[in-house]
Amino acid sequence: MQVDLDKEFALPGTTAQAWQFLQDIPGVAGCMPGAEITDTIDEHNYKGKVKMKIGPATMAFNGDIVINSIDEQKRELHLIGKGQDSKGTSSATMDLTAWVAETDAGASTLKGNASVTVTGKAASLGGRMMMQVADQIMNQFGANFSDHVAAMGEGEQAEAAREHIAEQPKEINGLKFAWSVFIGWLRSLFGGK
Repeated sequence: MQVDLDKEFALPGTTAQAWQFLQDIPGVAGCMPGAEITDTIDEHNYKGKVKMKIGPATMAFNGDIVINSIDEQKRELHLIGKGQDSKGTSSATMDLTAWVAETDAGASTLKGNASVTVTGKAASLGGRMMMQVADQIMNQFGANFSDHVAAMGEGEQAEAAREHIAEQPKEINGLKFAWSVFIGWLRSLFGGK
């Protein structure tokens, strides 16, 4: 099963700060709920893991992240992540291109498109539910990324962002996440807001 995502997140701070943080692969991975870099092989190859609990189901993937390219002029990063769950029943691949753009107002925006392919038990969620799960994860990622960029600045906003970063959960877990996925799925079925 494949899910394609196009996302855009408004960011605080400058474009230079956002681009600097986007190149910090362990930092960016830490913005993804339940993800972490476990080993740095070299500047283009990393080992990592992702763990999430959605309702009664727990999924844990171990895998590799390969940085295919970093384009300084476009402020663009292209990476591919591949993982296998610890039980060997599911696998996932993500092809992600992310870039930082300056807005007309002088602020910055993180934009990205990703193609996520899931096989095995993880694919049993179905297309609509998988899209809702991916959307919720990406929204949480965007909020965390924004906090990290804000924390690079100075003043009250930066201090508040640093405090928020310290309180971020280390994995996706809980009823609130499952409930928001369920509500999103219902909305997709009935076309409502």
